[in-house]
Amino acid sequence: MFGATDVVTTHGTETISEVLELTKGGGHAVLECVGSEEALTLSVSVARPGGTVGFVGAPHGSGQVPIQRMFSKNIGLRGGLAPARAYLPELLNGVLEGRLKPSPILDLSVSLDEVAAGYAAMDQRRAMKVMVRP
Repeated sequence: MFGATDVVTTHGTETISEVLELTKGGGHAVLECVGSEEALTLSVSVARPGGTVGFVGAPHGSGQVPIQRMFSKNIGLRGGLAPARAYLPELLNGVLEGRLKPSPILDLSVSLDEVAAGYAAMDQRRAMKVMVRP
């Protein structure tokens, strides 16, 4: 998807093992774009020694980062704001005018009454992003 050469669908420690194997020791640069403490910890776990983890927005959770691994493996952490709302008017106009196609990202569509099913599909990795129709 989007030019990916490999897709990892496992969870937990299996994910870490699989990514470390695929990357031959971890990623030089790892992006965390989910916003959860678990995702940030996973990102640090799959970064190679001397690598860097970048994140956008503020991760939800207790704010704990795996500082011991970062220190012992010299892994850098960089992050910043994600002012997504600033881009919404322009992006929405692009979608409504047909200049932007959200279909590669919005891979499931549900009605307002089916929102819970949409969240379940994302949780079970059957959908990446869900569009809610009125």
